[in-house]
Amino acid sequence: MILPGPPVTGPIQGKFGDGLIFTNVDLVLNWARKSSLWPMTFGLACCAIEMMAAGGTRFDWDRFGMIPRGTPRQSDLMIVAGTVTLKMATRLKRLYEQMAEPKYVLSMGSCANNGGPYWRHGYHVLKGVDEVVPVDVYVPGCPPRPEALLYGVMKLQEMIMEDRVLRRRQPSLGSLAGAQMAPEAVK
Repeated sequence: MILPGPPVTGPIQGKFGDGLIFTNVDLVLNWARKSSLWPMTFGLACCAIEMMAAGGTRFDWDRFGMIPRGTPRQSDLMIVAGTVTLKMATRLKRLYEQMAEPKYVLSMGSCANNGGPYWRHGYHVLKGVDEVVPVDVYVPGCPPRPEALLYGVMKLQEMIMEDRVLRRRQPSLGSLAGAQMAPEAVK
């Protein structure tokens, strides 16, 4: 197993056998996190059918190390697939709060991303799941294909690899990945 990282150069090069690897703790822990995502599937509408297809034999999300879990206490990824109503939003928030850290959210489909075609004509539809929980990756489409969901998972894995495990994190603005607060707002 060769982990990505800078090549070893200098006085220690060639002094040890082939069984020795130099790396940092962040790289190893992030590699383990990205390779073992356990999603809590939260299928609410037609996007859930595409999410189930992504777990089937043709697309096989098992090759990404994804093992679907039915409980939030064993999950680190919540995939919200479908229309979130105002009544369901409180349950979604409760399940998100029960997940252990680090936790990630992937919003799948137009209805989960921004309410879809329903929020204009109904008072009961949430205008995006990011009003309730912070979203890390948005997968567009109505409904998005399983390939799009797997692409969103790969983007989440890239984001996980850039995470800092043992070092202090910079404050961010909720679901806006990489966004920083204005200097005058930080005290």
